[in-house]
Amino acid sequence: MTPSIRLNLLKWLIAPLLLINLIGAGLTYWLAWAPAQIAFDQSLADAAWALVPRLRETRGTVLVDLPQEAEQVLRVDHFDAIYFTVRNAAGMTITGDMDFPTLFPAERLNDPAAYDGSMRGESVRIIALKTNVGTEPVFIGVAETLRKRTHIRSVILVSLLLLEGLLAFVSIFIVWWAVTKGLLPLKKMQTDLNSRNYDDLSPVREYDVPLELRPVVNAINGLLSKVLIGASAQQNFLANIAHQLRTPLAGIKMQLEWLQRRYAAESETAHSAKLMMSSTERMIRQTNQLLALARAEPSQFEKARLEIVELDKLVEESIQHFVEEANKKDIDLGFNLHPTKVMGDRFLLRDMIDNLIDNAIRYSPNEGVVTINCFQNAHQGILSVEDSGPGIAPSEKDLIFNRFYRLNDKIAGSGLGLAIVRDIVKDHGAEIELTSGSYGKGTIISVQFPRIISESSDSSVRGGAP
Repeated sequence: MTPSIRLNLLKWLIAPLLLINLIGAGLTYWLAWAPAQIAFDQSLADAAWALVPRLRETRGTVLVDLPQEAEQVLRVDHFDAIYFTVRNAAGMTITGDMDFPTLFPAERLNDPAAYDGSMRGESVRIIALKTNVGTEPVFIGVAETLRKRTHIRSVILVSLLLLEGLLAFVSIFIVWWAVTKGLLPLKKMQTDLNSRNYDDLSPVREYDVPLELRPVVNAINGLLSKVLIGASAQQNFLANIAHQLRTPLAGIKMQLEWLQRRYAAESETAHSAKLMMSSTERMIRQTNQLLALARAEPSQFEKARLEIVELDKLVEESIQHFVEEANKKDIDLGFNLHPTKVMGDRFLLRDMIDNLIDNAIRYSPNEGVVTINCFQNAHQGILSVEDSGPGIAPSEKDLIFNRFYRLNDKIAGSGLGLAIVRDIVKDHGAEIELTSGSYGKGTIISVQFPRIISESSDSSVRGGAP
């Protein structure tokens, strides 16, 4: 079972509180019941004492002067039955109830002794008293049933249980609320960390963190700093390697082009040169993508590089290259471009455009249609690329922007194109949206840039495979 700070705190706080409440309840019950028991016993003792003045000795015989009215007063009780007896030293009953239980008086004279007993099948409380009448010892006993005592004890017990239950509930609620309140900084830190993007390695703020959490925050910031250094070194290494590979790959491509022209008449050599050229072009593309990926890394991007860029002009610069690529698959490649100005980095935006169009051509079937739109509305500049490919399932719409994720392994590619697009879009504070194409077929990828200048123009360019 996974350890829980909350459960541990609740366990170690609530359990002792409940134990203390239980002990307190026992003490309270005893403190409430003991005085009541003493009061009831004192009332019985007073009844026994009331019989003493009515005893007298005559010629060695103890007599009791107890009129019937006085006896009725002695026995009157609205709840309990009262019994009494007066016995001589021989144990003979002088007056009172003949079936009164055996008396167990204290050794000292005139010292009442209280104890429990039974009379006529019912539990009773008995007071036994030993006194002298003249020279004769006399034993007095008074008993009453326990109905009042039981009722009072039940009232005390129920009231105490209700009170302790309420106190326990309030205590548990206060502890739960206090623990929840105390753990809020942890919850807030968890929420802040979970809301971060994978590439956000900025330090966690310390000024609003409780003192007890600062060592944890310092440890996290130390780890983030190490990761940032490692990521920066990795990006620099990636950029340097990609940059260094471009020159020799360009030289290899030039040599292969010469070989293709030189040995065009030799079928085997021409076929081999063609295969080598295809592999070299894939290496050049992947090298360019690695370089673009390193340049687009959000943690490395500098806002100072942003400037006003004519987005439609950048698309126009890519037209010829992609018209040639589209012709290889007989794809109708259309451009509908209106003057659109955005704040951006020219090189990164060129990489974004190339990857979007290249991705659309790759996933469109032979004789398919790819359309690039660029325009500006009242709120933003928009670049959209629509293909006639198989479309994207809703479950994969978030996954396609992950690095090395590919929808179809049979289509050549590195899986970096849309990851580069996502990073560049993020660098520019833009938004990217995926929708289904015309008639529910294909995919439209739209990039929406914050608007800086309102332009209106109806110019358009249309080109494509014949």
